[in-house]
Amino acid sequence: MSRIEARFAQLKKEGRAGLVAFVTAGDPDMATAARIVEGLPAAGADLIELGMPFTDPMADGPAVQLSSLRALKSGATLNKTLELVARFRAKDQTTPIVLMGYYNPIHNKGLEAFIAAAKQAGVDGLIIVDLPPEEDGALRGPAVKAGIDIIRLATPTTDAARLPAVLEGASGFLYYVSITGITGAAAPDADVVAKAVGRIKQTCKLPVAVGFGIRTPEQAAAIARVADAAVVGSALVNEVGAAKTPDEAVTRVHGLVQRLAEGVRSAR
Repeated sequence: MSRIEARFAQLKKEGRAGLVAFVTAGDPDMATAARIVEGLPAAGADLIELGMPFTDPMADGPAVQLSSLRALKSGATLNKTLELVARFRAKDQTTPIVLMGYYNPIHNKGLEAFIAAAKQAGVDGLIIVDLPPEEDGALRGPAVKAGIDIIRLATPTTDAARLPAVLEGASGFLYYVSITGITGAAAPDADVVAKAVGRIKQTCKLPVAVGFGIRTPEQAAAIARVADAAVVGSALVNEVGAAKTPDEAVTRVHGLVQRLAEGVRSAR
Protein backbone atom coordinates (compact mmCIF):
# COMPACT_ATOMS: atom_id res chain seq x y z
CA MET A 1 0.00 0.00 0.00
CA SER A 2 1.37 3.40 -0.97
CA ARG A 3 1.57 6.30 1.48
CA ILE A 4 -1.39 7.97 -0.27
CA GLU A 5 -3.50 4.80 -0.11
CA ALA A 6 -2.55 4.29 3.53
CA ARG A 7 -3.44 7.85 4.46
CA PHE A 8 -6.88 7.73 2.83
CA ALA A 9 -7.49 4.33 4.42
CA GLN A 10 -6.62 5.84 7.78
CA LEU A 11 -8.96 8.78 7.17
CA LYS A 12 -11.78 6.41 6.23
CA LYS A 13 -11.16 4.44 9.42
CA GLU A 14 -11.35 7.67 11.41
CA GLY A 15 -14.57 8.58 9.64
CA ARG A 16 -13.42 11.94 8.38
CA ALA A 17 -12.09 13.79 5.37
CA GLY A 18 -8.50 14.94 5.06
CA LEU A 19 -6.79 18.28 4.64
CA VAL A 20 -4.35 18.69 1.75
CA ALA A 21 -2.10 21.72 2.28
CA PHE A 22 -0.43 23.32 -0.74
CA VAL A 23 2.70 25.45 -0.47
CA THR A 24 5.32 26.35 -3.04
CA ALA A 25 8.85 24.99 -2.69
CA GLY A 26 11.31 27.81 -2.05
CA ASP A 27 8.69 30.36 -0.97
CA PRO A 28 9.83 32.75 0.42
CA ASP A 29 13.22 30.97 0.40
CA MET A 30 14.35 27.36 0.57
CA ALA A 31 15.23 27.35 4.28
CA THR A 32 11.92 28.87 5.33
CA ALA A 33 9.98 26.67 2.94
CA ALA A 34 11.60 23.62 4.52
CA ARG A 35 10.49 24.79 7.97
CA ILE A 36 6.97 25.37 6.68
CA VAL A 37 6.73 21.95 5.02
CA GLU A 38 8.23 20.08 7.95
CA GLY A 39 5.69 21.62 10.33
CA LEU A 40 2.60 20.98 8.24
CA PRO A 41 1.75 17.51 9.62
CA ALA A 42 1.90 18.70 13.23
CA ALA A 43 -0.31 21.64 12.29
CA GLY A 44 -2.93 19.24 10.93
CA ALA A 45 -2.20 18.62 7.24
CA ASP A 46 -2.94 15.02 6.23
CA LEU A 47 -1.28 15.29 2.80
CA ILE A 48 1.12 17.87 1.40
CA GLU A 49 0.93 19.27 -2.11
CA LEU A 50 4.23 20.94 -2.98
CA GLY A 51 4.37 23.35 -5.88
CA MET A 52 7.31 23.15 -8.25
CA PRO A 53 8.16 26.80 -9.04
CA PHE A 54 7.68 27.73 -12.68
CA THR A 55 7.80 30.97 -14.63
CA ASP A 56 4.46 30.46 -16.40
CA PRO A 57 1.97 28.73 -14.06
CA MET A 58 -1.00 29.18 -16.35
CA ALA A 59 -3.60 27.34 -14.25
CA ASP A 60 -2.78 29.35 -11.14
CA GLY A 61 -4.18 32.61 -9.90
CA PRO A 62 -2.19 35.63 -8.69
CA ALA A 63 -1.45 34.22 -5.23
CA VAL A 64 0.23 31.05 -6.46
CA GLN A 65 1.88 32.89 -9.35
CA LEU A 66 3.44 35.31 -6.87
CA SER A 67 4.59 32.42 -4.70
CA SER A 68 6.40 30.92 -7.71
CA LEU A 69 8.02 34.26 -8.49
CA ARG A 70 9.17 34.68 -4.88
CA ALA A 71 10.59 31.16 -4.92
CA LEU A 72 12.40 31.60 -8.24
CA LYS A 73 13.81 34.94 -7.08
CA SER A 74 15.19 33.22 -3.98
CA GLY A 75 16.97 30.63 -6.15
CA ALA A 76 14.50 27.74 -6.11
CA THR A 77 15.03 25.02 -8.71
CA LEU A 78 13.54 21.61 -9.42
CA ASN A 79 16.59 19.94 -7.93
CA LYS A 80 16.27 22.00 -4.75
CA THR A 81 12.58 21.11 -4.59
CA LEU A 82 13.49 17.43 -4.63
CA GLU A 83 16.13 18.07 -1.96
CA LEU A 84 13.43 19.66 0.19
CA VAL A 85 11.31 16.52 -0.20
CA ALA A 86 14.25 14.32 0.75
CA ARG A 87 14.91 16.43 3.84
CA PHE A 88 11.27 16.11 4.86
CA ARG A 89 11.19 12.38 4.16
CA ALA A 90 14.22 11.78 6.39
CA LYS A 91 12.06 12.92 9.33
CA ASP A 92 8.59 11.81 8.22
CA GLN A 93 7.96 8.45 6.58
CA THR A 94 4.18 8.54 6.60
CA THR A 95 2.83 11.88 5.32
CA PRO A 96 2.28 11.75 1.55
CA ILE A 97 3.88 14.44 -0.61
CA VAL A 98 2.48 15.23 -4.05
CA LEU A 99 4.41 17.46 -6.43
CA MET A 100 2.24 19.83 -8.42
CA GLY A 101 3.43 21.79 -11.43
CA TYR A 102 4.09 21.92 -15.13
CA TYR A 103 5.91 19.65 -17.52
CA ASN A 104 8.57 22.06 -18.78
CA PRO A 105 10.96 21.73 -15.79
CA ILE A 106 10.57 17.95 -15.87
CA HIS A 107 11.32 17.82 -19.58
CA ASN A 108 14.30 20.08 -19.04
CA LYS A 109 15.73 17.81 -16.36
CA GLY A 110 15.01 14.67 -18.36
CA LEU A 111 12.05 12.42 -17.70
CA GLU A 112 13.94 9.35 -16.53
CA ALA A 113 16.28 11.41 -14.36
CA PHE A 114 13.34 13.24 -12.80
CA ILE A 115 11.41 10.07 -11.96
CA ALA A 116 14.50 8.44 -10.48
CA ALA A 117 15.26 11.52 -8.37
CA ALA A 118 11.62 11.87 -7.29
CA LYS A 119 11.47 8.24 -6.18
CA GLN A 120 14.74 8.56 -4.26
CA ALA A 121 13.54 11.75 -2.57
CA GLY A 122 10.29 10.15 -1.44
CA VAL A 123 7.69 11.74 -3.72
CA ASP A 124 4.36 9.92 -3.68
CA GLY A 125 2.39 11.52 -6.49
CA LEU A 126 2.46 13.98 -9.37
CA ILE A 127 -0.10 16.52 -10.57
CA ILE A 128 1.14 17.88 -13.90
CA VAL A 129 -1.40 20.50 -14.82
CA ASP A 130 -0.54 20.94 -18.49
CA LEU A 131 -0.41 17.24 -19.39
CA PRO A 132 -3.86 15.92 -20.36
CA PRO A 133 -4.45 12.16 -20.09
CA GLU A 134 -3.82 11.70 -23.81
CA GLU A 135 -0.36 13.24 -23.47
CA ASP A 136 0.99 11.87 -20.17
CA GLY A 137 1.84 8.33 -21.27
CA ALA A 138 5.58 8.97 -21.41
CA LEU A 139 5.49 10.25 -17.84
CA ARG A 140 2.94 7.79 -16.51
CA GLY A 141 4.84 4.63 -17.48
CA PRO A 142 8.08 5.38 -15.58
CA ALA A 143 6.15 6.96 -12.70
CA VAL A 144 3.93 3.93 -12.16
CA LYS A 145 6.96 1.66 -12.38
CA ALA A 146 8.60 3.77 -9.66
CA GLY A 147 5.51 3.61 -7.47
CA ILE A 148 4.58 7.27 -7.99
CA ASP A 149 0.90 8.03 -8.49
CA ILE A 150 -0.34 10.09 -11.42
CA ILE A 151 -3.11 12.25 -9.99
CA ARG A 152 -5.57 13.57 -12.53
CA LEU A 153 -7.77 16.64 -12.52
CA ALA A 154 -11.52 16.70 -13.14
CA THR A 155 -13.45 19.93 -13.49
CA PRO A 156 -17.07 21.12 -13.66
CA THR A 157 -16.84 20.70 -17.43
CA THR A 158 -15.68 17.06 -17.21
CA ASP A 159 -18.79 15.28 -18.38
CA ALA A 160 -19.70 11.58 -18.39
CA ALA A 161 -18.15 11.11 -21.82
CA ARG A 162 -14.82 12.64 -20.74
CA LEU A 163 -14.51 11.19 -17.23
CA PRO A 164 -13.40 7.65 -18.28
CA ALA A 165 -10.41 9.13 -20.13
CA VAL A 166 -9.49 11.16 -17.05
CA LEU A 167 -9.68 8.10 -14.81
CA GLU A 168 -7.78 5.76 -17.15
CA GLY A 169 -4.36 5.26 -15.57
CA ALA A 170 -5.08 7.62 -12.67
CA SER A 171 -4.09 6.57 -9.16
CA GLY A 172 -3.75 7.93 -5.64
CA PHE A 173 -6.77 10.21 -5.68
CA LEU A 174 -8.78 12.31 -8.11
CA TYR A 175 -8.42 16.08 -7.75
CA TYR A 176 -11.75 17.77 -8.45
CA VAL A 177 -11.38 21.43 -9.41
CA SER A 178 -14.45 22.98 -7.81
CA ILE A 179 -14.70 26.07 -10.03
CA THR A 180 -13.96 26.93 -13.61
CA GLY A 181 -10.95 29.19 -13.94
CA ILE A 182 -7.70 29.68 -12.06
CA THR A 183 -6.75 28.88 -8.48
CA GLY A 184 -8.14 31.17 -5.82
CA ALA A 185 -10.57 32.87 -8.21
CA ALA A 186 -13.81 32.19 -6.33
CA ALA A 187 -15.25 30.22 -3.42
CA PRO A 188 -16.80 26.83 -4.16
CA ASP A 189 -20.50 26.15 -3.66
CA ALA A 190 -20.64 23.08 -1.41
CA ASP A 191 -24.05 21.98 -2.72
CA VAL A 192 -22.85 22.11 -6.32
CA VAL A 193 -19.64 20.31 -5.35
CA ALA A 194 -21.63 17.61 -3.54
CA LYS A 195 -23.63 16.84 -6.68
CA ALA A 196 -20.48 16.74 -8.81
CA VAL A 197 -18.61 14.49 -6.39
CA GLY A 198 -21.62 12.18 -6.15
CA ARG A 199 -21.73 11.89 -9.93
CA ILE A 200 -17.98 11.24 -10.15
CA LYS A 201 -18.08 8.59 -7.44
CA GLN A 202 -20.54 6.56 -9.49
CA THR A 203 -17.60 5.83 -11.79
CA CYS A 204 -14.49 6.66 -9.78
CA LYS A 205 -13.16 4.26 -7.13
CA LEU A 206 -10.41 6.66 -6.06
CA PRO A 207 -10.79 9.12 -3.19
CA VAL A 208 -11.89 12.55 -4.41
CA ALA A 209 -10.12 15.64 -3.11
CA VAL A 210 -11.65 19.04 -3.85
CA GLY A 211 -9.66 22.23 -4.29
CA PHE A 212 -9.64 25.76 -5.75
CA GLY A 213 -11.14 28.62 -3.75
CA ILE A 214 -11.20 27.09 -0.25
CA ARG A 215 -9.91 29.76 2.15
CA THR A 216 -11.61 29.47 5.52
CA PRO A 217 -12.19 26.74 8.12
CA GLU A 218 -15.92 27.01 7.41
CA GLN A 219 -15.42 26.45 3.68
CA ALA A 220 -13.04 23.57 4.37
CA ALA A 221 -15.63 21.99 6.68
CA ALA A 222 -18.35 22.33 4.05
CA ILE A 223 -16.20 20.57 1.46
CA ALA A 224 -15.08 17.93 3.97
CA ARG A 225 -18.72 16.92 4.39
CA VAL A 226 -19.05 16.02 0.70
CA ALA A 227 -15.54 14.92 -0.38
CA ASP A 228 -12.68 12.75 0.84
CA ALA A 229 -10.34 15.72 1.26
CA ALA A 230 -10.25 19.51 1.01
CA VAL A 231 -7.28 21.14 -0.72
CA VAL A 232 -6.15 24.62 0.34
CA GLY A 233 -3.40 26.50 -1.48
CA SER A 234 -3.90 30.16 -2.35
CA ALA A 235 -4.89 31.07 1.19
CA LEU A 236 -1.69 29.51 2.53
CA VAL A 237 0.70 31.12 0.06
CA ASN A 238 -1.05 34.43 0.75
CA GLU A 239 0.06 34.04 4.36
CA VAL A 240 3.66 33.72 3.17
CA GLY A 241 3.28 36.79 0.98
CA ALA A 242 1.84 38.85 3.84
CA ALA A 243 4.61 37.94 6.29
CA LYS A 244 7.34 40.47 7.00
CA THR A 245 9.89 37.93 8.26
CA PRO A 246 10.61 34.23 7.67
CA ASP A 247 9.56 33.39 11.23
CA GLU A 248 6.26 35.16 10.69
CA ALA A 249 5.71 33.23 7.45
CA VAL A 250 6.14 29.92 9.28
CA THR A 251 3.83 30.99 12.10
CA ARG A 252 1.14 32.35 9.80
CA VAL A 253 1.02 29.27 7.56
CA HIS A 254 0.99 26.78 10.42
CA GLY A 255 -1.64 28.82 12.26
CA LEU A 256 -3.99 28.82 9.27
CA VAL A 257 -3.41 25.09 8.65
CA GLN A 258 -4.31 24.40 12.27
CA ARG A 259 -7.57 26.35 11.93
CA LEU A 260 -8.39 24.67 8.61
CA ALA A 261 -7.69 21.25 10.10
CA GLU A 262 -10.04 22.01 12.99
CA GLY A 263 -12.70 22.92 10.43
CA VAL A 264 -12.19 19.70 8.48
CA ARG A 265 -12.24 17.58 11.63
CA SER A 266 -15.44 19.25 12.81
CA ALA A 267 -17.22 17.95 9.72
CA ARG A 268 -17.37 14.30 10.79
